[in-house]
Amino acid sequence: MNKRDYYEVLGINKSATSKDIKQAYRKLAIKYHPDRNEGNKNAEEKFKEAAEAYEVLSNAEKKARYDQFGHQGMAGGGGFGGGFSNMSDIFEQHGDIFGDIFGSAFGRQSSGRRVTKGSNLRIRIKLSLKEIHEGAVKKIKIKRLVPDPETKFKTCSYCNGTGKITKVANTILGQMQTTSVCHYCQGSGKIVTSKSRNANSNGMISKEELTEISIPAGVSEGMQLKVREKGNHAPFGGIPGDLLVLIEEESHPELVREGKNLHFDLYISIPDAVIGCQAEVPTINGKAKINIQSGVQSGKILRLKSKGLSDIESGLKGDLLVHINVWTPNSINKEQKKFFVEQSNAKEFRPQPKNQKSFFEKVKEMFN
Repeated sequence: MNKRDYYEVLGINKSATSKDIKQAYRKLAIKYHPDRNEGNKNAEEKFKEAAEAYEVLSNAEKKARYDQFGHQGMAGGGGFGGGFSNMSDIFEQHGDIFGDIFGSAFGRQSSGRRVTKGSNLRIRIKLSLKEIHEGAVKKIKIKRLVPDPETKFKTCSYCNGTGKITKVANTILGQMQTTSVCHYCQGSGKIVTSKSRNANSNGMISKEELTEISIPAGVSEGMQLKVREKGNHAPFGGIPGDLLVLIEEESHPELVREGKNLHFDLYISIPDAVIGCQAEVPTINGKAKINIQSGVQSGKILRLKSKGLSDIESGLKGDLLVHINVWTPNSINKEQKKFFVEQSNAKEFRPQPKNQKSFFEKVKEMFN
């Protein structure tokens, strides 16, 4: 696969200054940084591509060779050739250059050490069927850890801000080097020098904040949404954690959900079943009138197209399935009983199951 032109990758021209090159790279690196795009392979490749372009164009000698020979000039003599193979290569290769661009505000430093990421927060949000159907915006008060503005800290003198301590020991096999997390700063590279009474040992305080959460249409019970960087802040300029939102679905008094379809049990009287009638059924957005044909059988399912819920992936709406139930009275008066006795032997009142669809046929018809 042919590589893209390095100037095109960074969105600059050949007359760009070293400052322009650094600014262009910073913009792309922030956008595609792995700590902001967890699990996104495309963003990872974009990040590597931008890092490779910056490594060449920020070096005067490499830049001159690239300007003259293009990618062929990078195949040897200190050029990249195949580029970076993984994330750690980028941080090690850039060293102080990478740290100068990102400092401690991102998830890594020039040593390749990851800066602390704040812990995640979890909340539950209850939604009605109407909110699930239309989507919703919820404003929730959340307590999260944030940096205390009164806190002051300094670079750890034991590890010089690297968060690691390296020891060299002489053994019979020669010198052995071991690296461990600095126990003075717990790997943060920073030590708190002063803080307010309410702050914890890392200079963090608990603060209640109003957070706006957008819920897409079509969510379901048990689904978990992630709101990036709305969890607890990390100390010393680390990356905030995420806010995990667990969806709880409030039951509807009349409608029952099944995926994106809704179900409703409609009860009608024997006379209405015989002569037909008009009935009113509930929907997400109010009421709908439907016509019941004469001679309808108990168990008949009427489908109201697009009266269900929105699908979270496609956005298409499900259906409202109305289940007909013919209500048989528990008690009747003498005149009513006389009428049914007279009609009990009438041909029209005798069951004719051969003319009706079986249960399995009805189910098959419902999903076609």
